[in-house]
Amino acid sequence: MYFSKKIFTVLCWAFAGISAGHCATPDTLPALIPMPQAVKMNTGHFIFNANTVIRTEDAASPAIAYFRDQLRTQKINTRIITGASATKGKQELLITAAGAAQLPAEGYRLEITSTRIKLTGKQAGIFYGMQTLLQLVATNSNNAIPCMTIEDAPRFGYRGLMLDVSRHFFTVPQIKQLLDLMAYYKLNRFHWHLTDDQGWRLEIKSYPELTQVGAWRVPRIEFSGNTLPPQPGEKATDGGFYTQEQVRDIIRYAAERHIEILPEIDVPGHSMAAIAAYPELCVTRDKSIRVNPGSSFSKWFADGSYEMYVDNSLNPTNEKVYEFLDKVFTEVAALFPYPYIHIGGDECFKGFWEKDSTIQQFMRDHQIKNTHELQRYFISRLNKIILSKNKKLIGWDEIMEGDLDDHVAVMNRFGEKGAITQTKKGIDIVLAPGNNGLYFDYAQSTSDQEPSSHGGDAPAWKAYDYNPAYTSLSPADLQHILGIEGCIWTENIPDISKLQYMMLPRLLALAEGSWTSTGQKDYSRFANTALPAHLAVFDRTGMNYRVPTVFPLFDSTIVTDAFPFEIKQMPVPGAKVYYTLNNRPPGDYDHEYTGPITINVPRGKSITLKTIVVTPAGRRSIVTRTLLDNSQPPNKQ
Repeated sequence: MYFSKKIFTVLCWAFAGISAGHCATPDTLPALIPMPQAVKMNTGHFIFNANTVIRTEDAASPAIAYFRDQLRTQKINTRIITGASATKGKQELLITAAGAAQLPAEGYRLEITSTRIKLTGKQAGIFYGMQTLLQLVATNSNNAIPCMTIEDAPRFGYRGLMLDVSRHFFTVPQIKQLLDLMAYYKLNRFHWHLTDDQGWRLEIKSYPELTQVGAWRVPRIEFSGNTLPPQPGEKATDGGFYTQEQVRDIIRYAAERHIEILPEIDVPGHSMAAIAAYPELCVTRDKSIRVNPGSSFSKWFADGSYEMYVDNSLNPTNEKVYEFLDKVFTEVAALFPYPYIHIGGDECFKGFWEKDSTIQQFMRDHQIKNTHELQRYFISRLNKIILSKNKKLIGWDEIMEGDLDDHVAVMNRFGEKGAITQTKKGIDIVLAPGNNGLYFDYAQSTSDQEPSSHGGDAPAWKAYDYNPAYTSLSPADLQHILGIEGCIWTENIPDISKLQYMMLPRLLALAEGSWTSTGQKDYSRFANTALPAHLAVFDRTGMNYRVPTVFPLFDSTIVTDAFPFEIKQMPVPGAKVYYTLNNRPPGDYDHEYTGPITINVPRGKSITLKTIVVTPAGRRSIVTRTLLDNSQPPNKQ
């Protein structure tokens, strides 16, 4: 991209981070993510240490135990007491529900003076106030928390993150680690994508082969068009599944963190793992079908249509299929207390339906005009099954194909156009559009240095800027927006390290976008003040994350004869920046940036400035390239 020197300098200033570790002043806001709805800064600090007494009305509360355990990870051991009177001569944290009746749902009030902290809230509100305190302790040196008053409550009731465990399986401890991260940033819905073509991950006692067969595939290194499909006689050894007892344990763990779990069983398409176990569920009844290991089984066309070479859709005309679904969803409903069950419903290939004479006769007998209406028939029958379990159905946009008129909810992945149609029909929706930065399996920039990804470009600022309150929606329409969700599809995410890298820092942008009102959001504050402090915590604790670059653009051209190379603050506190001027990739053996310099570019020449950020833990940013161009002849007067 071409930029003038002035424009580029402004952008650099906008993206420059300030270091954490210095206590906030009354003129600055704390490094909190998400940003609370109202913060009033005062003078002084509260020193949180082992002498701090926690006074509460319910010392046996799981939330209190959780809070104390989290403080211990920051090497703060505190004493918990129950009582109505303040502790004499001691600094105290009072946690109380008194006065919380008028607070919004999930809301809290936090009052910090130099001698006392008072946290007021109830249930989830208390818990979220604790997360705010934990962040204040973690991001301020010597646990010196600035005095302030916070009034806070979320913008949306649904603040979600979806993890696909079918493409790659993640263990119970890894799921719990993710839930901890979600709780810390006040996300409260974990959408668990449990089944797909590449694996069935949930134990269903009525159909044991769903996990005996459907949870395992032949081992492959990556998902691509060149990945070898299952070979004759090859053993399926890659995979895993969650037992029902493990699921109950995870649900309990999530509930203690005020996170509800939305399970997804993807039907009628994306069902190859189920069909591999029970081939009679599909139209072709093909017994040679195996769980897909990441090899190609479809062709996509420029107009967005596609063709499947392997049958991965359930037969919507077979009564045995509905018996199967009834038993599966009976067990799912019994396991998960959340009122909704996600049924997928996306990308259902109908080509095998169209070619089958039995299905065509069924459609004539039932006056079904086309296969889109046939999918509507399937979704409507499945909705009745879901309702019979005292649950409500939610699915991706495609469940509305064929003008479905059932009362269901939609998880919108296509954005504004669908949202307008859906909300005007009175449908409740959760917005998770990939094109608005909410697909965290997309690359975090357009640089080819980014790790392999699903495709697309979803930098953190795009997720931060997303606002589901489209101007084309009326106030009545907006009432149907339950919230927003980030999605992580894992075709290219084989392990926890890459999962962390792809989530962070975008998950933090999602957290603020779903919690903080638009009037309180400020990307400059988020990127320049709050984010560096949180990345420093990740760096210290061993979390993987994408290290921001010193320049907002990884590849740019500036027409200049003298470039002022100046970094006001590091993107991660304590990081170092190395650079080259000879077009070679920089490393920690090259020039280290130690202060502002002016790079003079001779007339008729150009210089390539490349930079890299290296954090205290050794994590590295991608390399930025800035062409300083003075090769153009001067303008004639």
